Amino acid sequence: MRLPQDIIIKPHITEKSNMEIASGKYTFIVDVKSTKTEIKKAVEALFSVKVLQVNTMKYEGKVKRTGVHEGPRADWKKAIVKIDTDPKAVSYLTTGGKAVSNNKKYKSSIEEFGVAQ
Repeated sequence: MRLPQDIIIKPHITEKSNMEIASGKYTFIVDVKSTKTEIKKAVEALFSVKVLQVNTMKYEGKVKRTGVHEGPRADWKKAIVKIDTDPKAVSYLTTGGKAVSNNKKYKSSIEEFGVAQ
């Protein structure tokens, strides 16, 4: 199993992604081989938030040249992660009919993203 730091490479900060932070959507550059479930677990582990949805996009690297030398850039993958902006405690009933609640605390935003809201 890979570490969460190996899956999430860096935040992808653009004008559009800054506007989507208000609705709880954060954009990250992730490992090309990572899956949606791995991205969800990595974001939850790194930032202590509840992830509701993950959308991913794969991009092929462009061919660039410097003088007479020509070569491809690396392929990369972008993930848009929607978090729960109003997390509530989860309660459920056990087999004996006893009510049990989840004491796990979730944050409502990612402060480490690099953008002030």
